[in-house]
Amino acid sequence: MTALPTVRRHRVVETLVHVIGWGIVFVFPFVMMSRSGYDFSLQDYVWHGSVVPVSLLVVFYVNYFLLVPHYLFRERTRQYLALAVLLVAVAALGSHLWQDFCYHHFETGDPGKPMGPPRWIFILRDMFSMVLAVALSASVRAMGRWAQTEAARREAEKNRTEAELKNLRNQLNPHFLLNTLNNIYALIAFDSDKAQQAVQELSRLLRHLLYENQLPRVTLDKEMDFMRNYIELMRIRLANNVTLETKFDISPNSRTEIAPLIFISLIENAFKHGISPTEPSYISIHFWEDAQSVTCDIRNSCHPKTGADKSGSGIGLEQVSKRLQLIYPEQYRWTRGINADGSEYRSTLTISV
Repeated sequence: MTALPTVRRHRVVETLVHVIGWGIVFVFPFVMMSRSGYDFSLQDYVWHGSVVPVSLLVVFYVNYFLLVPHYLFRERTRQYLALAVLLVAVAALGSHLWQDFCYHHFETGDPGKPMGPPRWIFILRDMFSMVLAVALSASVRAMGRWAQTEAARREAEKNRTEAELKNLRNQLNPHFLLNTLNNIYALIAFDSDKAQQAVQELSRLLRHLLYENQLPRVTLDKEMDFMRNYIELMRIRLANNVTLETKFDISPNSRTEIAPLIFISLIENAFKHGISPTEPSYISIHFWEDAQSVTCDIRNSCHPKTGADKSGSGIGLEQVSKRLQLIYPEQYRWTRGINADGSEYRSTLTISV
């Protein structure tokens, strides 16, 4: 959702509120005068009964369009308060001078004695109403400004998030290729046939990277196909002392959408740290899906790489964490760590979809 439609919607709602609100303000005196038993015409209402509503309207919009944006929003508070007081005083005085001019329509039998309470009570009442109009117009204008600022902030945040995700994807591809090429390089030294097979597997994976990875979401079935191909590529170089188990409890036609390559670094990490060239090792990879979430559970024997091993840059899990925070804020649960005796590392990532 962009900032422009949000601002437009706000303006439409604000216009409707203004029209309805002022409609009520102008109709209210007419209704009250009718219920009080006065015999008056529409002309009487226009010249006398509408004076206060018109004064309120003038006060409201002079403050709304002039005083608030040019003084209050520019932090000229003292000038704003002084002009607001002057505006209320002038409007109140002007409305009552006009009422005095038109008051002959509502006199009693004694022309020198007006009907109703003393005039100063009405003046105080109208001044209080105008102060409320000033406060209301300032509040409405401030809310409108806040809505525009908030929409612009959300748009900037959205653009920043998209830029960060694009940057992470651009980092992920070289990182993935570097690890895969290192595996193929190791195969060439002792099994050229497997190395050729690995190159074929890599070409299929690159096709996925070139097309699917550029989308913000991919279907889960396509992402699982990529995971299977990648695991098979990694299986080629495994020695006989390594046990690899995989389980995919995912529908072959799953339409669930998920961020591409969100799990690949978890699998890379298992192959990088879970395999020993001399000791028995194992890797267990299990994916499953339910109505609310997708889970990746990986267990592997713990054989951290030595300082001399340059097979990875170590940025994979950090990228996973950043992408999860950007794409699935408060929609994921990720537990990982080594067990008590240090023999097994387990990573379980559950994403709500």
